[in-house]
Amino acid sequence: MLLAVVCTVSFGIVQAQTVPTVHSDIPAVTDVPTVTSNKASFYEQIPLVNDVINYAKEHLSVRYRSGGTTTRGFDCSGFTRFCFNKFGISLPHSSAAQGSVGEAIDKEAAQPGDLILFKGHSSGGSRIGHVGLITEVIGDQVKFIHSAWNGGVRYDYLNASYYQRRFMGVRRVAHLLAEK
Repeated sequence: MLLAVVCTVSFGIVQAQTVPTVHSDIPAVTDVPTVTSNKASFYEQIPLVNDVINYAKEHLSVRYRSGGTTTRGFDCSGFTRFCFNKFGISLPHSSAAQGSVGEAIDKEAAQPGDLILFKGHSSGGSRIGHVGLITEVIGDQVKFIHSAWNGGVRYDYLNASYYQRRFMGVRRVAHLLAEK
């Protein structure tokens, strides 16, 4: 009896969801114009940017280690240096020194592959004390990967108040990848 009720209800639901076919004398549109852009994506312009980001992602959850430069543990600048070094780009091993490499970029023009720089633990300071690698930019949302003292290699967003208060700038180093 229960089986008969389930079958009847199921058949009723299927019938209610069935959309009748609409026949029309209007011909179907088959030639839909496509919109193309002559501007190549950032990754198409410099494919190694995507490679560096993917390599960085492979190290998610590696622990934080002060002064660390290997997969046994990274500090922030050791991590960015490690990732770029894999592709033949030598960055200095300090976040402050990495803050002078490449070209300064406005936050609104940030792209994946750019370095993102922050003050250290004190938001009142004026020196660069932390660095990460931008992995994604959607609108005004900037996502970056970095080695943080409280969690190791992980993702964070610039719009988090902790990082907004400490934001110092963006440096474009992709031209170094383009030269490879």
